[in-house]
Amino acid sequence: MTEQKATNVTWHAHRITREDRQKLNGHRGAVLWFTGLSGCGKSTIANAVDQLLHERGIHTYVLDGDNIRMGLNKNLGFSPADRTENIRRIGEVAKLFSDAAHVVSTAFISPYKADRDMCRALLPAGEFIEILVQASLETCESRDPKGLYKKARAGEIKEFTGISAPYEAPENPEIVLDSDNKGIEALAREVIAYLEAKGILPA
Repeated sequence: MTEQKATNVTWHAHRITREDRQKLNGHRGAVLWFTGLSGCGKSTIANAVDQLLHERGIHTYVLDGDNIRMGLNKNLGFSPADRTENIRRIGEVAKLFSDAAHVVSTAFISPYKADRDMCRALLPAGEFIEILVQASLETCESRDPKGLYKKARAGEIKEFTGISAPYEAPENPEIVLDSDNKGIEALAREVIAYLEAKGILPA
């Protein structure tokens, strides 16, 4: 748990509630937490889901690992402590989007189970949807879209998940996507089907 350092602060209740925003938007808010190794397809699938939702008039946003590290989290590295703080901040931002009745997709390796559980605990039951994008290390290395595995194998990148740093896969994710054997569009539609089944999207 992160220490509360600010003092003399009080939570301010707003007149417009979560339920008011959901009614206005015509759908519930949710956090689609895509997790998996680098190169498994998290960002690509998240963007495909985002496009499908946008076409249906759903209010959405995508929080992507690299993009966030260029702004909000540019002062963080890849040590275990920095990874935890990176995910904590993302969880808090995602919570705000969900509270505003947006469906927000987060595409982060987020290798530690405790960090993902911390983010889940921020949200009401059913609004945190953990999505394991499952692809073997061999598949991810063969894709290597950013050339990161090659650098990690050469010792140029320290603490690289799957090579020199651990990845703790979810034990009971809401969704498992088989990125080894299925295409992006098919996987994106699996996510949409889940959202419909859970009543987050209108039928």
